[in-house]
Amino acid sequence: MADTEGTGTGADGRVRPRGGLFARHRRGVPAAVTTESVEESLPRGVRVAGAWSWRLLAIGAVIAVVIFLVIQLRLIVIPLLIAVLIGALLVPFAAFLQRRHWPRWLAVLTAMVTLIVTVGGLLYLAAWQVTREFASLSTKSAEAYDSFRAWLTTGPLGLSADQIDNFLSQLGKAIQQDSQIFLSGALSIGSTLGHVLTGVLLTLFSLIFILIDGKGIWNWIVRLFPKRARPAVDGAGGAGWVTLTSFVKVQILVATIDAVGIGLGAFFLGLPLVIPITVLVFLGSFIPIVGAVLTGALAVFIALVFNGWLWALIMLIIVLGVQQLEGHVLQPFIMGTAVKVHPLAVVLVVAAGSLLAGIPGALFAVPVAAVLNVMVHYISSGVWRTAPTDASWSTPTTALWQTVPRPSRRPR
Repeated sequence: MADTEGTGTGADGRVRPRGGLFARHRRGVPAAVTTESVEESLPRGVRVAGAWSWRLLAIGAVIAVVIFLVIQLRLIVIPLLIAVLIGALLVPFAAFLQRRHWPRWLAVLTAMVTLIVTVGGLLYLAAWQVTREFASLSTKSAEAYDSFRAWLTTGPLGLSADQIDNFLSQLGKAIQQDSQIFLSGALSIGSTLGHVLTGVLLTLFSLIFILIDGKGIWNWIVRLFPKRARPAVDGAGGAGWVTLTSFVKVQILVATIDAVGIGLGAFFLGLPLVIPITVLVFLGSFIPIVGAVLTGALAVFIALVFNGWLWALIMLIIVLGVQQLEGHVLQPFIMGTAVKVHPLAVVLVVAAGSLLAGIPGALFAVPVAAVLNVMVHYISSGVWRTAPTDASWSTPTTALWQTVPRPSRRPR
């Protein structure tokens, strides 16, 4: 006979356990078995760290893919970014002319001609004066080099000719290796003349279309996003554009102050080539760090060659004073206020951009960081939910951006 302790027969004739929990306790089975998942067994700090980790890895992977695509398409991306920067300066000017009842084509043509004549005139003026003083500059440079070499051999250092040659050779190699960081970089436009000409033509072509139909281009970009996201994208783009125009205006102000300061210093010291120095300082100021160093070194070199050590030392003090004013006052505070980026962030993004991408990285570091900062802050603040909706992107305004033509429907 089977052991039926703790069992019983039900109305349907089946044998069921009897005694419920008491029977199970008698057989050594626990009253309740708790099943805890692995996630619940981990401390809360570990779970939070893990959640942040995989999200940060996903974000980093997306950024890495974007950087890879930018590097592969650098011959297109860099001219386009330059066109956007110039467009941030010329679009308000063209809009100002149109508000004065100028035709659109005439306003765009005037903006383009003004840009080309201004930049081309400055470069021509600088090249003209350099050509005039080139013979004198070459003679003075040779004389200064010979006198400096003689001082090294006959002076207190007592170096030999072989030691000087070896030192100059090592110095040349070091400068060449270090200059590759800035002259090439990960995002360099190109090493051949054909790449440079292609970039210039693509920049001008993109700039023309930005001036003609910039709003239509932006509306087409907004229509690529889902309908619910379009108000946020459109508002963020508008905020970013305002920040970009402020950046360009402030950058021109900073470059003008640098050029006037160093140019006046060279003028009062009686140096030749004052106009080329001023023009090069103005143009070089648009490239943070690198442009200021190269143009300042050129001014000091001209003072050394033509006027001697004392004047070169005075010119160096002037250049360092202007650059300190730019680096610690103009760039961080004026630029930081205009583009709504902390002064420390301005310095750090310029340094990171120059190390990662050379001259293009230093040029685009601050505007890209400023625009992204404003756009992300606009979207996260939720202002776009209550802001008036600009529905111009809801319906196409031009057939140019209808990239896929729709076939006509024929009645069946």
